Amino acid sequence: MKKIFKAIIIAITVFPLLISCDKGFDEMNVNPIALTAVEPAYQLNTTIVNSAPAYGNLSYETTIVKQMITPFSGQGSAANFNQDNRGVTSGNWTTFYRGIIKELTDVVAKTKDDANRTNLYNMARIWRAYGFMILTDTYGNVPYSEAGKGFLEGNTGPAYDNQESIYSDILNELETASASLDASKPLVASDVLYGGDVAKWKRLGNSLLLRAAMRLSKVNPTKAAEYVAKAVAGGLMQSNRDNAMIRHTASFTNPVGSSLNGGQSAFFYLDKEFVDYLVVNNDPRLASIAVRYVGAQSGADQVESKANRNVAVQIGMPQGYDNTTISKDVAEKKLASLWDYSQLDKTRMAALTAPSFLVTYAQTQLLLAEAVFRKWATGDAATLYTAGIRSHMEQLADYGAATAVPEANIAAYLAAHPLTAGKELQEINTQYWVACFLVGQEAFANFRRSNFPVLTPNPYPGSDLKTEPFIRRLTYTDAELNVNHDNVQKAIAQQGLDLLDTRVWWDKK
Repeated sequence: MKKIFKAIIIAITVFPLLISCDKGFDEMNVNPIALTAVEPAYQLNTTIVNSAPAYGNLSYETTIVKQMITPFSGQGSAANFNQDNRGVTSGNWTTFYRGIIKELTDVVAKTKDDANRTNLYNMARIWRAYGFMILTDTYGNVPYSEAGKGFLEGNTGPAYDNQESIYSDILNELETASASLDASKPLVASDVLYGGDVAKWKRLGNSLLLRAAMRLSKVNPTKAAEYVAKAVAGGLMQSNRDNAMIRHTASFTNPVGSSLNGGQSAFFYLDKEFVDYLVVNNDPRLASIAVRYVGAQSGADQVESKANRNVAVQIGMPQGYDNTTISKDVAEKKLASLWDYSQLDKTRMAALTAPSFLVTYAQTQLLLAEAVFRKWATGDAATLYTAGIRSHMEQLADYGAATAVPEANIAAYLAAHPLTAGKELQEINTQYWVACFLVGQEAFANFRRSNFPVLTPNPYPGSDLKTEPFIRRLTYTDAELNVNHDNVQKAIAQQGLDLLDTRVWWDKK
């Protein structure tokens, strides 16, 4: 005991500062290089890059609209078998609600009252509206007015808003934010979409306003027409140079490309109905999209020496089979194996550095063509229809020279496929389906809204669908059902059962 006291006395004598005062103690324990605040312009860029369609988009949205398909089960079982796999349906929730919306809510709060950052403020509002459109289109009722405020207000159990009120505010946000952008105010030069070009951001905002307005075509055509007029008056995208496109790099790779060049390289194939549509119509875009590893006996056998990109040899994989029962179709088509069907070319459109398209001039022209046909805007629907097809074909050059569609092929296709009287809605929205290839969320939303293209339901036995031939929404996450149980149950009571075949508000029969 004496030795212990002696040690304490020595410590007090030799190191008096340790107990005599704590001046400077807090400063000494602060990491001098740690982040104490995040630059809001950087947050906006992060949300834009993170908006690129990812692997879950292949498993559900792109498969529901019959552009892609996998016959494999297990963790990837999803729309290929019309099954409710909540480990995959959570994809948009995790990406947008937990990440993008939280970041953008913070950006909006930081910049709202800063006169020098009005452009950043309104850009964030536009992109936040885009994120919320994907969320509500995917799930229906979601947290909106209280979303993303866990850090700001301590609200960790936000209430769910109904989709009608969400869309009402999205329309207002897009209209007012787009109109409030001002080139005379400080620009956001670091912006990854347009380098701070206010005119392009305005056109993006108004093009999204057109998209949001058209969502209401079945449920509230009067309001749809009102906001179509506002979008057109505000100014829409004018060319492919206005496309909202993420240019991926070796450091920030394309999420779909990363999957298809990695562990999922042999899992996904082009759907038979998509390939057949392009083949029957002699569509030159198939040559940019497809590759078939002729004679492949396995995934490892899908090598460049077997690659054939000739349109004449492409064969899409039908839905309704798994990796065992598909042998019937393999035998009928005299293929070497299931690995012998056509795929999205992972060296071109699904390359690691391939761009991701989010909102495009082609989509905008086609939506405007429909709006004109409905007499919600002035113009010539046939001319806009042709412009939409042309611009999507020209857009493919942004993937690289090997994907570019020759001008002669574009001209020949357009000459052979004018807009047909009496079939306007079907043809416009079927072309929209093609123009949304790889943008699964938008292809799925417009398929439900327009009821086009006319597709055959997936006949796989044992479907989780109870009342509908096609999936109409994705289900809430198990985590949300646990941590925000009461609010989720209120949303379900208002919207309908938490099933794949429950329709969202604007998807009226």
